[in-house]
Amino acid sequence: MKKKTNPGATILVAIMLFITPAMAQQVQTVQTEGVRVTVTNLVSGLNHPWGMAFLADGRLLVTERSGQLRLLDADHTLSEPLTGTPEVFNQGQGGLLDVALDPDFESNRLVYLSFAEPGEGGASTAVGRGRFEEGRIANFEVIFRQMPKVPGSKHFGGRIVFSPEGALFLTM
Repeated sequence: MKKKTNPGATILVAIMLFITPAMAQQVQTVQTEGVRVTVTNLVSGLNHPWGMAFLADGRLLVTERSGQLRLLDADHTLSEPLTGTPEVFNQGQGGLLDVALDPDFESNRLVYLSFAEPGEGGASTAVGRGRFEEGRIANFEVIFRQMPKVPGSKHFGGRIVFSPEGALFLTM
């Protein structure tokens, strides 16, 4: 049986992670139509955080657009960058984008990453996967790449989501 998550918690953490320190000082609570959201700065020192995925043990995988994948512990300790992530095209809107856990993550430990992939002629959106091990992503392999590569540094998209049936969807 799959564990259901609280979508409100995801929104709350996203707001807490991606708010700048200056904004955190200005905004303490936000009243939405349905709920009141309290803003709390969990960690500083991230370089343009872009995507995140919650692990069952309460830790959080966070991508930094500059190419790093980090682990945020429940006590707000931020890891060194995990090794084994792909080379990224870190210009404009490009970089390491989203992170998602395989629907069977608890048994296969697969993590999916979307990123702007450099190559001949420019860059394009790609998706790869590897096995999450402490401190690294092992056996990372690209499973999709947009072809041809294009010049420019905008519009890579890159959000990843799985359907209830396990199909992977990517925004582009």
